[in-house]
Amino acid sequence: MLCFRPESSKTPVAKLLSASRKRQSLRKHQIITDDREDGEAYHLSRLMRPDDANIVGNVHGGNVLKMMEEAGCIVGTRHCNAENGEHCVAALVRVEKTEFVSPMFIGEVAHVSAAITYASKHSLEVQVKVVAENILTGAKKLANKAALWYVPCSLQNVDKILEVPPPKYASPELEEEGRKRYEAQKTERLETKARSEEVVPPPSNPEDPLKERHTVAFSQSSLIHLVGPSDCTLHNYVHGGVTMKLMDEVAGIVAARHCNTNIVTASVDPINFHRKIKKGCVVTVTGRLTFTSNRSMEIEVLVDVASLAEKEKYRAVSAFFIFISLDKDNRPLPVPQLKINGEDEQRRFDEGQKRYLQNKTKRLAARESHQQ
Repeated sequence: MLCFRPESSKTPVAKLLSASRKRQSLRKHQIITDDREDGEAYHLSRLMRPDDANIVGNVHGGNVLKMMEEAGCIVGTRHCNAENGEHCVAALVRVEKTEFVSPMFIGEVAHVSAAITYASKHSLEVQVKVVAENILTGAKKLANKAALWYVPCSLQNVDKILEVPPPKYASPELEEEGRKRYEAQKTERLETKARSEEVVPPPSNPEDPLKERHTVAFSQSSLIHLVGPSDCTLHNYVHGGVTMKLMDEVAGIVAARHCNTNIVTASVDPINFHRKIKKGCVVTVTGRLTFTSNRSMEIEVLVDVASLAEKEKYRAVSAFFIFISLDKDNRPLPVPQLKINGEDEQRRFDEGQKRYLQNKTKRLAARESHQQ
């Protein structure tokens, strides 16, 4: 026999507020302890399963990004609600350049740690690190790390950005370094938003025998997704991690079509979330090759949103994903060179080459600094 309990008339936001008030009441009479470092960190672990990976066992970069965003959202929301006042949820607005240091495989455990490292008046920086553990041997390796920026959105009014409680810094030098990172990302966000409105032509059919292989048109791909409740926060807006996962999937399709081999995400340039995506919207995620080196591919991914109710269209997110080609033993393979057609493709190729050389210089400088 099945027994059914009547659903509560409370909305999800009302339920959360009620639970929060109960927790605040309990805190007056008990000591709360957890695994946070200095009260500003969060840790989660998850076993990597077959549905997290591609057909050869490499965990999808999009799944890693989604876990990182979830950890960052938790520590950011927890911090922003630490003081009595209007309740809020931390919303992702930017992800700094992300390096996939080592691949993860099915059967390994992903340990994700997130810590707040800086806060301005209306935003906070969360440093997230992912360590992969082989639970059979106990061996651990750094898999991924990145800095994520969040803003606290009021639970009562999603367009209202609240003030962030100031965190405790170990030293004035760390606070000053964080302030410099904040100013740098703020400037870059404005520059990226100004150049993100380019209209992307629809992808062609890659099976068309008239289409030449290794061209932009041949591998360009799109994914269309209807935003549902499981994609969204309490505000009914899409989680940043869900968007990044879709972006990585499309970039992976582009890379696989170009190389026709096993491919993996090597890094992601800064991701800027220009506008929120609401439940019920149709999202079109488009990826296209912009540059290839001997061993890597740069893929531009653009997220366009159509609101069916309001008949509005806009660009929500943009980023560059870097992929590499691997053989059956996970060793890097040469990448077929991109064939350029037209002035626009040449311009994007030249810009991609400039980014490639800048990133290469930064990696070499970081390696030399580490060795010293």
